[in-house]
Amino acid sequence: MIQLLPTIVRTLVAAATFSAMTMAAHAQGVTGDVQAGQKKAEMCIGCHGIQGYQNSFPEIHKVPKISGQSDKYIVSALNAYKKGDRKHPSMRGIAGSLTEQDMADLGAFYASHADTTAPEAPRAANAKAAALIEKGACVSCHGANFSKPIDPSYPKIGGQHADYLFFALKAYTVEGNNVIGRSNGIMAGIAKQYTPAEMREIAKYLATVDGELKVVSQPRFK
Repeated sequence: MIQLLPTIVRTLVAAATFSAMTMAAHAQGVTGDVQAGQKKAEMCIGCHGIQGYQNSFPEIHKVPKISGQSDKYIVSALNAYKKGDRKHPSMRGIAGSLTEQDMADLGAFYASHADTTAPEAPRAANAKAAALIEKGACVSCHGANFSKPIDPSYPKIGGQHADYLFFALKAYTVEGNNVIGRSNGIMAGIAKQYTPAEMREIAKYLATVDGELKVVSQPRFK
């Protein structure tokens, strides 16, 4: 059964990619503006514009690096918070106040920070982490160096904070909680294969990868 999991995951990924592309087609009329996004990002920089800043509720972890994510992923994540598919009280409150244009502008701004000098090949993983990565077929979605997702609405995860990655993976396994949890059928199936210790092992490795993500300090915090 374990040997079949990568094949099953790839099949589910293909279906999800088609669905994501269909959703993206409906949003093609909204084009983001980098300069407008920079102004609107003033609501974001109090957390995402400070090196090492930690979220304190509902769990303590570094807030994710979002500078360098694709514009489509930023929009997808914000919409998930707005709809409640991602449960985080602060982020849901912020996303709920945003229009499609606001999200597109923020996406364009943060996408403009991508570190395009990042290497194509990831740092070699130890045997344990490599086996866990293979079990979840992570490269099938997140691409080369875990920074070239097969669909731009999927996140880049190479170089992301380890404690945030652990929190995110664990969130896909949570059900019936009003403040923690993420609704995503594919990721729920993948995450539920792992123990918390295995999730930490995966997150620890991915954090060492030289990816395109970073924290860009904004003027008031430089």
